[in-house]
This record gives sequence, C-alpha cells and structure tokens, in this order.
Amino acid sequence: MRGYFMDNTGKSVAFRGGGFAPQSRRWVGVLIFVALILFVEWGTRADWISSLSLPRPSDVLDTFQQLYDSGLLFKHLLPSLTRLFVGALIGASIGIAVGIMIGLFSYVRSGLVPLVAAIFPIPKIALLPLFVIWFGIGEGSKYALIAFGTFTPTVVATYGAVDNVDRTLIRMGQSFGLSWWSIVRKIVLPGAMPGILSGLRISLSIAIILLVAAEMLGAEYGIGAYILEAGSLYDLERLFAGVVILSLLGVLISALIGILERRLLGWRT
Repeated sequence: MRGYFMDNTGKSVAFRGGGFAPQSRRWVGVLIFVALILFVEWGTRADWISSLSLPRPSDVLDTFQQLYDSGLLFKHLLPSLTRLFVGALIGASIGIAVGIMIGLFSYVRSGLVPLVAAIFPIPKIALLPLFVIWFGIGEGSKYALIAFGTFTPTVVATYGAVDNVDRTLIRMGQSFGLSWWSIVRKIVLPGAMPGILSGLRISLSIAIILLVAAEMLGAEYGIGAYILEAGSLYDLERLFAGVVILSLLGVLISALIGILERRLLGWRT
C-alpha cells in the first residue's frame, strides 16, 4: 500500500519503501503459450514452416485424442508417474536429510562434502548401464537412476540453504536460552526452507530428464519409450505429443512446488 509523508519543504512525497514483492500474472504465461501455438499453426498451414521440422499443433491435438481413445495415454503415463514419484521421493528425502546433517554437523560436513563434490558433476545418464548391471533391466535400475539424479542436487541445495540462514537469528535464539533442537526447528529449518524448495524444483526437473532416459532403455510402456518409438518411425505428431506430455508434467510439478511454497513460506509475506 502506498503512503505519503512530508519532506522538509512541506511537499507530499510518495513512500516507496514497500519492498520487492513481485506478483504473479498467470494470464501472461497463458497468453504467450497461446500466441506461440497460433503462430506455429499459421506457419505450418502457410508452408512458411516445414511440416518435416514442426507438425501442426492441431495434428498433435488429434494425436492426443487418438491416444486417449485407444487407452494408450494412461498405459504410458501411469508407469512414468510411478517411476518418477518413487525415484524422486527416495532421492529427495535422503538428499534433504543428508543436506541438513551436512549443514548442522561439522564431522558430517567434513566427511560428505568432498564425496558429494566428487559425484555431483558426473552425468547421471552415463551411470545408467552401471545401474542396469547392479539392479537389472527392470524397474530397479530406473528407480535407482532417478533417485540418484535427484539426490545430488537436493543435497547441495539443502546444505547451502542451511548455511545461508541468518546467523544473527541463531545468536538471538541462543541469547533467549532456546535449546539446540528448538533453534533448528524454529529458526534453521524455516530459514532454509526457501532454498530447499528452490533446489527441489530443480531436482524434480532433472528427475523428469532421467525418467525419459531410463524408459528409453528396456521399457515397454512409459513416456520415454513412447517418444523413442515415435522418433524411430519419424512420426513427428506422436513425438511432439510425448514432448508436450513431459512439458505438462513439468508445469504440474512446478505448480505443486508453488503450493508448498505458499503453505510453508507464508511467514515471508
């Protein structure tokens, strides 16, 4: 809310100290998506965009309808959602727990930070053959790849968020005689939560990428298997339908993280 105060000359000056509080304008994103789709549709119909490089959005929509009518949509989608949920849940849960311990305990930090720094830069897709050897070509290797790929960025984001908690607040809690556990529960964890959720948003995006890679190897059903089959047949409509499903999945995950942020970070407003 804008207020006014008087300066030394008696003039009314608008108060501009409201802080930085950007507001969401969801309709802008929807408008951009619609404009982009209409542009591609017009370009393909006018032969300005080659149909060999981009299919018409209307044809992709027809492919969605065929997928739904045939029942193949859920045959491919449900296994992918299960793999993503189980793998990401395992990786993110362990990653948050380990990251908090690294941030709180010196010995854990000394022992695990070099290990995390060593495995973090490794492309997780390159480990898929190793996971297949360890866990077999079934669901175990897919869960392991997604969990491991989610684990490492979550660890880094979590202990970085714990490190960035304002030390003044911690000293204030100590001066009021709060116990160690109370400081962690009431100061450290709430202060680290914005960074943890931001890291989780990135980790889940990586999980979607690894899900596709895992399903392209030895999966009969799944979005990755569907895209691989469409690509091998050069069926652009089916290929882009699979890509759109992944994009919508990413939007859904981002929306869920946004709901968590509003529920857990209401104290920031």
